[in-house]
Amino acid sequence: MIPSAPLAERMRPTSLDNYVGQQHLVGQGAVLRELIEKGMVPSMILWGSPGIGKTTLAHIISQTTDRPFFSLSAINSGVKDVREIIQKAKSKQFFSAHNPILFIDEIHRFSKSQQDSLLGAVESGTITLIGATTENPSFEVISALLSRCQVYTLEPLNRDELMGLVNMALGKDEFLKKKKVSVKEEHALLQLSGGDARKLLNLLELVINNQNGDDIEITDEKVTKIAQQNIVKYDKDGEMHYDIISAFIKSIRGSDPNAGVYWLARMIEGGEDPKFIARRLLILASEDIGNANPTAIVMANNCFQAVNVIGWPESRIILAQCVTYLASSPKSNAAYMAINHAQAEVKASGNLSVPLPLRNAPTKLMKEIGYGKKYKYAHDHPNNFVHQEYLPAEISGKKFYDPTNNARENDLRKRLKALWQEKYGY
Repeated sequence: MIPSAPLAERMRPTSLDNYVGQQHLVGQGAVLRELIEKGMVPSMILWGSPGIGKTTLAHIISQTTDRPFFSLSAINSGVKDVREIIQKAKSKQFFSAHNPILFIDEIHRFSKSQQDSLLGAVESGTITLIGATTENPSFEVISALLSRCQVYTLEPLNRDELMGLVNMALGKDEFLKKKKVSVKEEHALLQLSGGDARKLLNLLELVINNQNGDDIEITDEKVTKIAQQNIVKYDKDGEMHYDIISAFIKSIRGSDPNAGVYWLARMIEGGEDPKFIARRLLILASEDIGNANPTAIVMANNCFQAVNVIGWPESRIILAQCVTYLASSPKSNAAYMAINHAQAEVKASGNLSVPLPLRNAPTKLMKEIGYGKKYKYAHDHPNNFVHQEYLPAEISGKKFYDPTNNARENDLRKRLKALWQEKYGY
């Protein structure tokens, strides 16, 4: 007998007790679990990478709180679909004390008007919205809707949790438990699934089904061979989405415009959202180029704005221009590293006092007790510079920004060295 549903669907948990991962949210005593058990479920956005249980958690919330469950995919649904479900939810108010749950997968793909259509029903409590997204909701969900929802971040599953799912499937699935399956090596299973539980279980089933007999050994070689024979092409909702964007970013960071524009073409042909691509380029312009070429972030920002105005298919030309420019540009991650080092220092040293000369003194009392006293106004001095301590005394002389070796930042380094001499000698 051949199973009618994939392994990942057959193994989908139905309660919080057999839900794997996200203990910070649904473990004993965790905030979301307590709300669910009390039946006080707010509208929410579940944010996390693919295959870590967003859809499953929404189903469990519905079942645990005994609420009707409606589901839409933002990929193929529109305002009309939303309104129809809201109308159904209103009709059920006469028969049930529990307002229905509307689950929207890939909610970041809803347009502004589609998201606007949810506002009234969410605010009135006609529905409880649960949106799932792999993208930062701050960018992709309109502020009016975001303000009415709690945002919960789901963490990637670790090795033990993923292998726990494999062992559970082998021991409990009605089809797999009839076979004698031994996992001799797990590296390829974990590597090819990339932390995606759904992909992991379906890959496990694929490998088992491609071997004869009931006595089966799973090795890295077998997994790799079978997976390569069945690999899927890129599409914006497929399993290679994050591999492609990773290759895209790393190619530009590595100063290879040919590879950069190739991976851009792969995303375009796969139907990727142009705003998603443009936003990644804007981040890269600062993280990987920075002050080595300050024009890069101007170019990337103009690209982002133009993509929003122009649309397809002409946007592909604008994206290609930006990609080839950024890839050909000199690189520096000095600004990215500077903020990382500074944040690490803040966490290590705590909230150090602001030096008195740098403090604001809006009142007479503050001036009398020394706020702003001895502050030197840089523009009153030659070259608009004067030696003065701007860091807390405890970390005086600490370096966070270290210019890298490129023409632009070499000029910055020379200027800082000339101004600060030994203190910022680099």
